[in-house]
Amino acid sequence: MACHTHEVSTSDHGSRTEDAGDASLTATWREHVSIDTALLERLTARHREKHRRYHGVSHLEAVVETVMELGSVEPVEDLGAVVAAAFYHDAIYEPASPANERASARLARRDLATLGWSDTRTAHVGEMIEATNGHLTPPDAGHALMFDADLAILGTEPEDYRAYVDDVRAEYRHVGDDAWRTGRRAVVHAFLDRDAIYSTRTARDRWEVRARSNLAEEVRSLGG
Repeated sequence: MACHTHEVSTSDHGSRTEDAGDASLTATWREHVSIDTALLERLTARHREKHRRYHGVSHLEAVVETVMELGSVEPVEDLGAVVAAAFYHDAIYEPASPANERASARLARRDLATLGWSDTRTAHVGEMIEATNGHLTPPDAGHALMFDADLAILGTEPEDYRAYVDDVRAEYRHVGDDAWRTGRRAVVHAFLDRDAIYSTRTARDRWEVRARSNLAEEVRSLGG
């Protein structure tokens, strides 16, 4: 069962207006992806699909913002590629589908190619997106940055974490309660069993302890 995630300083995201969020996304897109924003408009429209409760525009804003924040202190060879991966990592999201990351990566490679990105860069973006399926052992600094931005929600304040879980549960409303608890327990235990949830030193310092506390509390709420 999926556990997609995000975020740096989440406490202020709820207070941001949609216009402010859109302006921030547009500025980051123009700086790191393309001055042409037509594809961005299509992308944000996808994130406003009615079935998205967690994986919507707020999540997109948070992950992009977190990539930028972590990227300012963690060395990465191609920050633009990580930013593009952040924009596209949940471009296609159907809770019942096991192939969202693959489909999102395919869309990213196609769109970025139309913007003139090289095959090497588009391939790297696609690899980072597909790897968010499991967030396992990042092969380079770009993957590490992308993983930590996507998983940052795990290390937020307990009330923000609970809201995230509630929103993901709403997206999986087609799954019965017993199956949800079984699948979710497996996801949470998989994170807790890791030596470290986060891949970058900055993320570990900021969120590791709180993430483990949040996950442990969720395990208790799920009955172990």
